[in-house]
Amino acid sequence: MKERFEIALNTPAGQITSAVDVPIGFVPVSAIVPLMRRLGEEAQALEVMRSLDSGRSTSCHKGCAACCRMLVPLSAPEALTLRDWVRSRPEAEQEDIARRFSESKTRLLEQGVWQQLVSLCDASLEPDEAVVETVNRNYYALRLPCPFLDAEMCTIYDERPAACRELLVTSPPEQCADLTKNPIDPIPVPIQVSTVLGLVWQDLTKDRTRLIPLPLALEWAERHEEQSRRTWKGGELFDQALDKTWRFLSQALGGNDKSPAR
Repeated sequence: MKERFEIALNTPAGQITSAVDVPIGFVPVSAIVPLMRRLGEEAQALEVMRSLDSGRSTSCHKGCAACCRMLVPLSAPEALTLRDWVRSRPEAEQEDIARRFSESKTRLLEQGVWQQLVSLCDASLEPDEAVVETVNRNYYALRLPCPFLDAEMCTIYDERPAACRELLVTSPPEQCADLTKNPIDPIPVPIQVSTVLGLVWQDLTKDRTRLIPLPLALEWAERHEEQSRRTWKGGELFDQALDKTWRFLSQALGGNDKSPAR
């Protein structure tokens, strides 16, 4: 069962007003992932409209997969959600996904990048930005396609991580061919959903996990099987996520925003 709430959040590009169905009773933290994705997309849609009003349209389109060679970070709730989705697929599809992840791991191990990703994932303190940037560049230099990319098409488009949803650009698409050399013009991201969900996870579990690179996500989720079974009241989970979202938006608005109406 679910309970409907009317949400009002102020963002730099305008106000989000949305009806959200929140699960009633005790649910895993992954239950709020779709709700937060939706709020994030609604907030970004306002930024897209503002960009259009200024004469800049997004250049991202179906079949354009240059960004699918970038390192994608997931929050713990997203990794668990992705693992659950994979488990829901037919056995043959699961085996194909497992093969693709295994091939990616082999390549990353050969190039010495796998351990760098593990170090980011297991860091007890927030990694230095310079360290993260170095790992990002080392990963991108491999031009390794996402394990979910097939014929330049995303096979998990409806389930893709927040970081994938949030990367939209207005610069010419050919500039995405080499992101280390070409400047791009991204659409602002008002709500960084992975960050919000990651902070909720830390508060709930006291787990210091801050970044889960996508190639490690399924393995990480399997190692945290016991934690994935824990449940909390759906309304309380959503309230925590909404509170953290409001704090980020309040900072973007100069600290003058009121707490979200619900």
